Amino acid sequence: MIKICDREISNHGRPFIIAELSGNHNQDLSLAKKMVKAAADAGVDAIKLQTYTADSMTLNIDSEHFRIQEKDSLWSGSHLHELYAKACTPYEWHKLLFDYANELGLIAFSSPFDEDAVDFLESLAVPAYKIASFELTDTPLIKKAAATGKPLIMSTGMASLEEIDDAIKAAHSVGNQQIILLKCTSTYPATADNTHLNTIKDMQARFDYPIGLSDHTRGIGVAVASVALGACVIEKHFVLDREAGGVDAEFSLQPEEFNSLVVNCQIAHQAMGQVTYGGSASEKKSKYYRRSIFASRDIKAGETLSKENIKIVRPAIGLAPKYWDEVIGRSAQKDLPAGTPLFFELIN
Repeated sequence: MIKICDREISNHGRPFIIAELSGNHNQDLSLAKKMVKAAADAGVDAIKLQTYTADSMTLNIDSEHFRIQEKDSLWSGSHLHELYAKACTPYEWHKLLFDYANELGLIAFSSPFDEDAVDFLESLAVPAYKIASFELTDTPLIKKAAATGKPLIMSTGMASLEEIDDAIKAAHSVGNQQIILLKCTSTYPATADNTHLNTIKDMQARFDYPIGLSDHTRGIGVAVASVALGACVIEKHFVLDREAGGVDAEFSLQPEEFNSLVVNCQIAHQAMGQVTYGGSASEKKSKYYRRSIFASRDIKAGETLSKENIKIVRPAIGLAPKYWDEVIGRSAQKDLPAGTPLFFELIN
């Protein structure tokens, strides 16, 4: 079990829902604040920022090495430095947004993308750190964040088991075992068929840490399904209006969708319950409407019982249907009016 502020997080526990603001604020502080308020109204537990500058992410060099080559990418052809300059959250906004989120009852933290970002976030007393999937192999960054002694939420998109182990060992090397691992598919958007949620169960078996999901698919179906597998953290990107744009708008949830995510994740969690046979307590009254054996017409004393005068019907007052073959061919001890539930003491 990991604790962030007063919120306990553990496998199969109540889902901890994170709204990732990313760069969908479009460099507009008033829009960023509206996003925080809308996320709070949607019922999320936390908001998360990304802490970097274009210069801390890449080099401002115009060559093919620094352009997105994938033709199917949302950002195909974009120069990395220009993209990150457009998507970053200004450092001077962080305290304003964190304070505002806290006022609204949200936990607020961030993903640092370099060691200086950790120092900056420490000055703001964040309660936890998120390590993005692309930074999972940056063990110096992990050590820096882990050395604060605060919980680490680490996305594992693209990572091999060896790379996940290396990241965990990096945190352990500075004495931090407060780790949450997130299954993640690092494509934008991701699709359901390349999400492979069964990996969550395997991660739970392999790693003694809470396991969640960082989800880049459209909609809420994948995230809700992950809760049924025990995912205890759900991270989704957030946008006020997809039509208005934003660097991640294509795979981000709007406020009403985020509210649906929160509600349906809670329903999925509640529905898991315990292993139960024999009916739940709420089903006790329903057992009355099972079937049993009744006299289907008036039967005289000594008359033979047959399918012409007895019948299996609702409700379950008399003998259970499994006794049908034992009853057929026997005789009534006394007159049995139609509608009499049959019991062994009434027959010879």
